[in-house]
Amino acid sequence: MGTPSPATPWGGALWALLLATLGCSAGQPLGGESMCTAQPLAKYSITFTGKWSQASFPKQYPMFRPPAQWSSLLGAAHSPDYSLWRKGQYVSNGLRDFAERSEAWALMQEMEAAGEKLQSVHGVFSAPAVPSGTGQTSAEFEAHSRHSLVSFVVRIVPSPDWFVGVDSLDLCDAGRWREQVAVDLHPYDAGTDSGFTFSSPKFATVPQDTVTEITASSPSHPANSFYYPRLKSLPPIATVTLARLPHSPRAFPPAPGLGRGGNEVADSLPAPETPLDCEVSLWSSWGLCAGLCGRPGAKSRTRYVRAQPANHGAPCPALEEEAPCVPDNCV
Repeated sequence: MGTPSPATPWGGALWALLLATLGCSAGQPLGGESMCTAQPLAKYSITFTGKWSQASFPKQYPMFRPPAQWSSLLGAAHSPDYSLWRKGQYVSNGLRDFAERSEAWALMQEMEAAGEKLQSVHGVFSAPAVPSGTGQTSAEFEAHSRHSLVSFVVRIVPSPDWFVGVDSLDLCDAGRWREQVAVDLHPYDAGTDSGFTFSSPKFATVPQDTVTEITASSPSHPANSFYYPRLKSLPPIATVTLARLPHSPRAFPPAPGLGRGGNEVADSLPAPETPLDCEVSLWSSWGLCAGLCGRPGAKSRTRYVRAQPANHGAPCPALEEEAPCVPDNCV
């Protein structure tokens, strides 16, 4: 069948406009993003560095069962029409399992399915867990000109459903691959568990909430492990560096499985010290009035220390208080 011809001059103009629009949009990725025009493939190393120290985050810092540490890193190079996670949106079932229990299998299946069915994921990559709050882990991955964005997640262990990561960082800039990118990382809440502290018991959020950033004042509750009202912002709890590797004519190997790669203790500048003010309980009820009949007496109440001050934070106030009274049960 031949190409239909327009019946009127106006029809001809509309047909030309339609053809021009289709011609301009051909080959563009979904979401209206312009395609990267750099050479088709680029190989990168990704290095995750944990900065979760007792000096930087003294409040409720996990020391035992388990101590502060990081899960394995799981990420993907993808196109603009894919999202691993996004602030203000709901996480997938796979990311929920990863954020709550460090279980990566379902999340890996979701990413691989997006690559097979939607052609939106070029490759999945992973790096080993870090067994302490301060340490490094690394991996290598390949980015494609049609899949120039990178996203990843690392779970904060222990925590209810807290993680750090990067959402859709573009490695292509003005038609060229970036040589190196460094990003400070801050904690996020996946919105699936309502715990306030690192070691909170599991308490599902019903209905599920969206991803939110955890700050020094949000959630605004003294029990929150990241609540530091004296700070304008939290120091970075981790950093990530992506560096382009020299081009190699060899074919890029398949994505590494969990457990490959390496990690090491970070040897960097001392962590900044975050001041932690003393935290005390509420006052107890007043005790009985003690004293002789017909003479002024005294009653007292007490409170106890919830958290000792650290890093030059405000000292603890008085833990006992007295007040005058008149004995009312004397003989």
